[in-house]
Amino acid sequence: MATFRVADASEYLAITGWGIDDVKLAKKAWVFVGQQCKKFSISPVNYEFEVHAMSAEKLPFILPAVFTIGPKITATGAEASDKRDLEAQLLLYAKLIAPLHRSRSHVHELVKGIIEGETRVLAADLTMEEIFKGTKTFKEKVFNRVQLELNQFGLVIYNANVKQLVDVPGHEYFSYLGQKTQQDAANQAKVDVDEARMKGEVGAKEREGLTRQNAAKVDAETKVLSVRQQGQGLKEEAKVKAEVQVFENAREADIAAAKAELAMKKAGFDKQAKVAEVEAAKAVAIREAELQMEVERKNAMRQTEKLKAEQLSKATVQYETQVQESNALFYSRQKAAEAALFEQMRTAEARKAQADAQFFEQKMAEDAKLYAKQKEAESLALLGRAKTEYAASMLQALGGNYYALRDYLMIDGGMYTEMASINAGAVNGMQPKISIWSNGAGADGAAANAGKEAAGGSALQQVAGVYKMLPPLLSTVHEQTGMLPPAWMGALPKDGAAN
Repeated sequence: MATFRVADASEYLAITGWGIDDVKLAKKAWVFVGQQCKKFSISPVNYEFEVHAMSAEKLPFILPAVFTIGPKITATGAEASDKRDLEAQLLLYAKLIAPLHRSRSHVHELVKGIIEGETRVLAADLTMEEIFKGTKTFKEKVFNRVQLELNQFGLVIYNANVKQLVDVPGHEYFSYLGQKTQQDAANQAKVDVDEARMKGEVGAKEREGLTRQNAAKVDAETKVLSVRQQGQGLKEEAKVKAEVQVFENAREADIAAAKAELAMKKAGFDKQAKVAEVEAAKAVAIREAELQMEVERKNAMRQTEKLKAEQLSKATVQYETQVQESNALFYSRQKAAEAALFEQMRTAEARKAQADAQFFEQKMAEDAKLYAKQKEAESLALLGRAKTEYAASMLQALGGNYYALRDYLMIDGGMYTEMASINAGAVNGMQPKISIWSNGAGADGAAANAGKEAAGGSALQQVAGVYKMLPPLLSTVHEQTGMLPPAWMGALPKDGAAN
């Protein structure tokens, strides 16, 4: 569905929605489903303000102003860029300002804020004397700055009227300045009156003498002028009479031409009337012949239709018979095709049901595996938390002694037993050779040696004992590693020798 919308002369249509990227502006348009159309006015509006500002000397004043502001509706030039700029300005106005027209206070506050801000900034750089003397320049600067800010909202100042600057109550600068100007003017007027009186008295005497001198001169010039005026009057009278005669002759010629043109037009109208009468008579005869031909053609068509109806009735019966036979054959074939299609659909549905069952079975198996994994993870998490709590309680019971806790856990876990089993398995099947040697003294000798050492015995006996231990030590090293001792240490004992 679509509706055709038309805007008034002072309105535009703003269309958004389906098929429109941003906002479309138009005077008339079709609005389709999925689109929204709003009308907005482009008429300028008057805004009255009393702007409170302050000069560079910190003197406050009031600037009454009336601004006529509205959207820009005419392009600056005829170039394509100017038209695009105009469309962009209208689009800004439609987006930012037009929706606020329902509540004009928003637009009023916006414009007022811009005007007050620019006026205060400009007035802060000027003294009161500069503002008062250069009022026209000050107004132009205010307008230019306000227009620059309004451009970003698509608005333009059509007219602006700034009234006379007004004092703020309690700061009567302009009032005092006016009184000063008025007093200066009054004093200057008194001086001017006295100077005028003096000039009047002197000028009166001068004028009296000049009057007498010029009187005689004027009398002589008057006589000469009167004679000249008489001759000029006669010339003008003759000229006017000649012009009147020329005008009368031209008027008579125009009348004669008009009469001749009227006669020609009457003759033309008479000719057209006679031709129209002849054409009417001939048209009647032609129409009679056409009607007679139409009657003959109708009779021929009637005979033709009668013959066609007779032949058509026979053909219709035969056609309907053949159609019925064809429909019966088509119906039987259609039913066979529908039965085959129904069988294929039932087969496809069965396959689909089987596939769904397999998928459901696989899904349930995967869900069961996932549930088992989740439960296993939960049990591991619970076991870890239990072990953590058990270790924390044991550590607290052992007074925070980490090493005691470690030894207890190793004993409780059977680590030492496991280590013994591993070591036993490592040496199982091995046939190590174990050599035991001493310094040659038995228990009695050791006791005697201990007694002698206690009594301060000789150290040579200890050296001799060490020397006796070397042969069995070297033999053990040779048996286990295959290494022979160096020559300076001596040779190994021969097999069967006593150690």
